[in-house]
Amino acid sequence: MGEFFKELRQSLQLGSAKVSNYEESRGVGVRIENLDKSFEGNHVLRNINLEILPGETFSIIGPSGTGKSVLLKHIVKLIRPDNGTVYVDDVDIFDPSQNTGKAPYRYSMVFQTSALFNSLTVGENVGLWLREKRVCPENRIRKIIREKLRLVGLEGKENLTTSELSGGMKKRVAIARSLAMNPDLILYDEPTAELDPVTSDELARVIQGLKKEVNLTTIIVSHDLSFALYLSDRVAMINADGIVEVGTPAQIKASDNPNIRNFIYTTTKGLKEE
Repeated sequence: MGEFFKELRQSLQLGSAKVSNYEESRGVGVRIENLDKSFEGNHVLRNINLEILPGETFSIIGPSGTGKSVLLKHIVKLIRPDNGTVYVDDVDIFDPSQNTGKAPYRYSMVFQTSALFNSLTVGENVGLWLREKRVCPENRIRKIIREKLRLVGLEGKENLTTSELSGGMKKRVAIARSLAMNPDLILYDEPTAELDPVTSDELARVIQGLKKEVNLTTIIVSHDLSFALYLSDRVAMINADGIVEVGTPAQIKASDNPNIRNFIYTTTKGLKEE
């Protein structure tokens, strides 16, 4: 558990202790080139190549155990690749010579478990990074907390404790906490995990609504096909051999690739008939 919250703290660092242009967020491009990663002989990611456009909502789908979350952790530098690299806003994030101590972009990550601090209220969770970084005066922080909670449909819930929240509400608080950083890039790790279909639909509408109000790039990893197809501008499917195909939701649904057809069938109708 200590290691998990260490990762959470790292994901709130933005790659830099220095914060610039807090009031302005912008979508940034992400380019992944020839990325490989193994753990103790287990080859998890194989020659991954992807390009995600600025302002795009991009989902990475695939069966469990195919490295989707591992790929996401590379983009936020929680894991280093064995080979290949990741460019964000045309900066090689693993090249020390290109990391000058002041990140040209801000990112945040919404973890699968929401990762809220039980000892803090909803408002305190949302304002955590703002207060730790002393981004602005306290009255401004309280205003930002109210605004971010409004964006996720939790206006006026600042004083609730985490024990009073449903699973879907916890997810939305975690999103509000990420939005409080005014990120240029936001990443979601299995956002519908442990949610029922109705709550998953509500969460999808929240994320979809953010596209109209916040200028950022969104990357989602999910095994929930319907969720990904509903939200995304483009979708990539990954399996044990690497990236299978990239396309719009319509292109993915119409694909003749047997890996995609099988994934669509098994995730929407159950086991394939003999």
